[in-house]
Amino acid sequence: MSDKRKDYLSWDEYFMGVAMLAGMRSKDPNTQVGACIVSRNNRILSMGYNGFPNGVSDDEFPWRRDGDPLENKYFYSTHSELNAILNYRGGSLEGAKLYVTLFPCNECAKAIIQAGIRTVIYDSDKYSDQPAFIASRRMFEAAGVELRHYCRSNRTVTISL
Repeated sequence: MSDKRKDYLSWDEYFMGVAMLAGMRSKDPNTQVGACIVSRNNRILSMGYNGFPNGVSDDEFPWRRDGDPLENKYFYSTHSELNAILNYRGGSLEGAKLYVTLFPCNECAKAIIQAGIRTVIYDSDKYSDQPAFIASRRMFEAAGVELRHYCRSNRTVTISL
């Protein structure tokens, strides 16, 4: 009889936890989103969070959400999903899974599909009624990408840094 621990993290808890930690790197004052791409055999391939591209100063570019389009964040920021895809340097992501803290927008959905990611596990879906997210669902369905809402265990994990 094995006497191994019984309270270890499930794969879903582990990878969504990594995505949540990645999101904590975001400098965005309003929305912190994280993503974690995982291989078919549960190995972390890449991570990302929402922020500006390398070399674009997050002190000099705007974080505002409204006003003049050239003076708000939307033309400059990169979403966590796209950052995770672009951060990967190991070859193909064909068949991978993506854990993400916020359901992907239509632009990220295109990149996810093109990268060959076959499963998206998402936490929040707070924009589900907005056109960009409705379009995402349509594209994912058409491309055969499996969507799964993350089922929170409500486990608390404390890490001292």
